[in-house]
Amino acid sequence: MSSAYGPVRGLKVLDLSTIVAGSTASSLLADFGAEVVKVERPGAGDPLRNWGPFANGVSIWWKVHSRNKKSITLDLGKEQGQELLKSLAAQADLLIEGFRPGVMERWGLGPDDLHAVNPGLVMVRFSGFGQTGPYKDRPGFGTIAECMSGWVAMSGFPDSPPLLPPVPLADEISGVFGAMAAMMALYHRDVPQVGGGNGPHRRSGQVIDMSLFEPLFRLCIPNVTMFDLLGVSRERVGNDFPDAAPRGLFKTGDDRWLGLSATSQATFESLVRAMEMPHLVQDPRFKDNAARLQNVEGLNVELQDWLGRRPLDEIMDQLVPAGGVVGPVYDTAQIMDDPHYQARGDILEIDDPELGHTKMMGVVPKFSETPGSVEHAGPALGEHNGHIYGSWLGLSEHDLEELAEQGVV
Repeated sequence: MSSAYGPVRGLKVLDLSTIVAGSTASSLLADFGAEVVKVERPGAGDPLRNWGPFANGVSIWWKVHSRNKKSITLDLGKEQGQELLKSLAAQADLLIEGFRPGVMERWGLGPDDLHAVNPGLVMVRFSGFGQTGPYKDRPGFGTIAECMSGWVAMSGFPDSPPLLPPVPLADEISGVFGAMAAMMALYHRDVPQVGGGNGPHRRSGQVIDMSLFEPLFRLCIPNVTMFDLLGVSRERVGNDFPDAAPRGLFKTGDDRWLGLSATSQATFESLVRAMEMPHLVQDPRFKDNAARLQNVEGLNVELQDWLGRRPLDEIMDQLVPAGGVVGPVYDTAQIMDDPHYQARGDILEIDDPELGHTKMMGVVPKFSETPGSVEHAGPALGEHNGHIYGSWLGLSEHDLEELAEQGVV
């Protein structure tokens, strides 16, 4: 089913952001039917186009991250470009930007300016540290957000340095929060509200201040309260979970890696029964979660001894039917070969004029009535200038030629 029939079909989105965070938000919306227009700098485009790896000279990052989007060029540093952006914003529901705080205002494109032409516009503003506070003017990439969120301090083993995530995690999580926040604001704007005895009315759009560090901080759920009440600060614990056990990675007899989690009493008892090691439940060291946490190293030794003497397939066949919560550690090749991924439609194939037939991750999550889809990979720079400037603003081909000569588009 075409994404044109997705749950946000008809939503018009202007994406002025670059790299990953704002583009993640718009990518999620584009997968489900929004008309996302990527506004890029003439001649240069989004820096994500220069991120490797490359196939046929084209960034794979760009092709996947900007799928289903339309690309136009516009120089926002030029007065004529700023006026064109206002005209586009007058037609849009949502605008996403990722400039440093104050840049949009200097261009005359701040919230007050844009709401003057479209009071219903929702604006999501991505920045490293947010639009307020003493750090707001600092340059901020996701790496620094990961460090300052508390996330990195917990990552790694006790005897190792802290570890950065191997993906732009702060950007991507901020993008997820940004898409969620945008839909909340659009709901607030569009769902009729009864007020003042005047009947239902449509509310104005609002501005969403989205930093890169706060979404990751929000996911560190108990940390602040735990420190405030108990004076306990999360430290690096490797693959263990500090609040419940057992949970970790274990090496199998055929040199594979297996994830295991039995962090409730019922799942722990199911696990040890399936392993035919009922004595672990009677052992006072492992009788309940509190005891297991106190003796987690000893418990991990018991589990590793059993798992390390058996191949992965045998472990799965024995434990899964009995309720054991275990699963193999996959690399991408194994993911692409897994029948469950295939059955769920999590890997799809499209035909791209630059890449040819290529596979990429499918649409998540699954909607029963209005599923999204991938219609095309990331577009060429300015590929949709004629369509967007024509259909949204009524500009002619001659108009666009003149704007191009002036470096505006």
